Amino acid sequence: MNDLFDHAREERIREEQPLAARMRPRTLDEFVGQDHILAPGRLLRRAIQADQLSSLIFYGPPGTGKTTLASVIAHTTASHFETLNAVLAGIADIREVTERARRRRGEQGQRTILFVDEVHRWNKAQQDALLPWVENGAVIFIGATTENPYFAVNRALVSRSRIFQLKPLTDNDLRAIARHALADPERGYGRRSVAVADDALDHLVRVANGDARGVLNALELAVETTPPDADGRVHVTLAVAEESIQRRAVLYDKEGDCHFDTISAFIKSLRGSDADAALYWLAKMVYAGEDPRFLFRRMLIFAGEDVGLADPAAVATVGACAEAFDRVGMPEGRFHLGMAAIYLATAPKSNSVFAFFDALATVEKEREGEVPSHLRDASRDGEGFGHGAGYLYPHAYDDHWVAQQYLPDSLQGKLFYQPGALGYEGGIREQVQRRREAQLAAVLEAEGRLAPAEVLSFSPTDRAFDQWLARAVSGASGRLARTRERVFALAGVQRHHVVLALGDDSGLLMWEALRQTPEGGVWVGVSSPDAQQALQQQLARCPELRSPQIVVARPGHEAELAAAAAADSVRFDRILGRRVLFNRDDRAALLARLRGLLRDDGQLILAEPVPRQGQRLSALVDLTRLPAPLAEAVHAVEAEIFTDPADPLVNWDAETLAESARQAGFARARTELAEETFEYRVSAAQVAEWFGAEPRDGRASYGPRLGRHATPDGCEQVRRLFLAELADRTVAWRAVTVCLTAATG
Repeated sequence: MNDLFDHAREERIREEQPLAARMRPRTLDEFVGQDHILAPGRLLRRAIQADQLSSLIFYGPPGTGKTTLASVIAHTTASHFETLNAVLAGIADIREVTERARRRRGEQGQRTILFVDEVHRWNKAQQDALLPWVENGAVIFIGATTENPYFAVNRALVSRSRIFQLKPLTDNDLRAIARHALADPERGYGRRSVAVADDALDHLVRVANGDARGVLNALELAVETTPPDADGRVHVTLAVAEESIQRRAVLYDKEGDCHFDTISAFIKSLRGSDADAALYWLAKMVYAGEDPRFLFRRMLIFAGEDVGLADPAAVATVGACAEAFDRVGMPEGRFHLGMAAIYLATAPKSNSVFAFFDALATVEKEREGEVPSHLRDASRDGEGFGHGAGYLYPHAYDDHWVAQQYLPDSLQGKLFYQPGALGYEGGIREQVQRRREAQLAAVLEAEGRLAPAEVLSFSPTDRAFDQWLARAVSGASGRLARTRERVFALAGVQRHHVVLALGDDSGLLMWEALRQTPEGGVWVGVSSPDAQQALQQQLARCPELRSPQIVVARPGHEAELAAAAAADSVRFDRILGRRVLFNRDDRAALLARLRGLLRDDGQLILAEPVPRQGQRLSALVDLTRLPAPLAEAVHAVEAEIFTDPADPLVNWDAETLAESARQAGFARARTELAEETFEYRVSAAQVAEWFGAEPRDGRASYGPRLGRHATPDGCEQVRRLFLAELADRTVAWRAVTVCLTAATG
């Protein structure tokens, strides 16, 4: 008897459930939408059908089917299905469920699937309480959350679960769900006479905004509150539908992904000067109930960060709109929200105020610079220490400005602020640049500011500049410095020469050329715009007249350099270079192009490494530890590598280089070899690269070549020897450099 009453009560409860609950799908075939994870052949569908589920997390906005999907799994699986709601359940409930699951697994051999709705509502301790039972397999965890699980769910649970993201349902999905509810005789309105007009259904679908629960709730309200006509038929018209669901449910949460994504879209639309898009995202946030003060705060930040000095009035305008909103309130305050957004979207843009953060980074990272003496406070110790002496009072000069040093000595030439080209900044840009140039020149010409130069012998008026050059030159390593000295010794550069330094991304040759040509000029050819910019930053303190011309001359595109020189009608007295011909198979053609850039009495001096005569790896290891055939194979491989006639890296030597120069039209060409040994640390990764299977730069390395002379076991023997004797050790590395001197006449 009790069973009969219980069954009747359950039937009554089911009948009294809301339509959305009654229409919840029971099988995958009834499930509508989410084809990206549930279409036939998809992993999740296969796992559900095969009842081989692992722990899962369903993530998506409300009404997309997370709980419904869990219900489908409950109807499909042979496992016992338990449900907890994280809003109501605590650690005690977790322990009770997991203890039942443990006993069930031990006594009946049945697995337990635990579905936790709104799992993001659990705190860390509650989530941690579940973790051991997930790890030992006592339960298979399925969580549902509207929050991003990577932020809202413990990392340990996330790492042990497959995450499936559910998307808002399409309009067609919602129509199908609504029509199914109207036709279903058991759970829907199939036994009643209900007619829903097409425009009414379209309204319900459109306003539901991808939420299946929303469209079913609205449909239920429309049907249940509309009296039938004389024939007993319920007519749901557009007017009825509009009464049933008047306000669209906007997908927006003030602390979750939608909040951050929408405000991000708003700011990026302002930055992109798209007023229409900015107004749309602003309207969405206002409609969803976002705090207008939050929106004004973000727009005030934007006015400083993205509009900045292109329109200094932006901050004042947005601030005035925010103040007006505080006085007016909603709904009229929306005028001021819209006004601020339109103003910012249409304003000229500049992010030059980021210069402050560059200055802040300099303060954090670099050694603190002292305040120059003339800028110090003279009221306390001006008489004793001379602080403040020499300060030039700008108001005593024309235009209320005078050139003098303001930055510490260590930061002279450092640029932070770069004026934009739009709006207000466009008007002050030229003035800022002109004053900056005058400031730099004034600092460099200041007598006695720096200690006298020890290695240079220019006139006293250039002493500060000479000291700066000496500092820059001395920064090169000893080996590079020796290369530079050899090149300039051969070049015989005179004070009036115009010099081109090629392949000089680091400025190694440029600094010395500047020092030796006070009445001449220097051009520099670099391989990329990045190298060009780096050198220009280093030259920030160089007076304009002494500043070299830096031209991008990428390998194989030296015509760009020739065009730039021709445009200025420049021909060079000396062309100096380092590693200009390295790995080039068009040496003669390149030398001919360089010959065309020289004056009739010009000279070309190049320092080039000669890999063919450089270090052999076999000389760094004890080959006597190998069988004689293997040692011979190593020597054969090296002979093959260093004498490959098709490899431009090694198919030349000093004599062939001189011959290439003569073929290029140089009247005289001679070479000088220089050999030196330096310490070099070989890493384990480098040894692995030598013996790697893949060719490097199209050039087979030791490993593949050795395989042609030895068995795999033999190759492995050689590799182990190299690892044992070279990996992570410092060796004496031999290098050979040839200096080519070629004269045009």
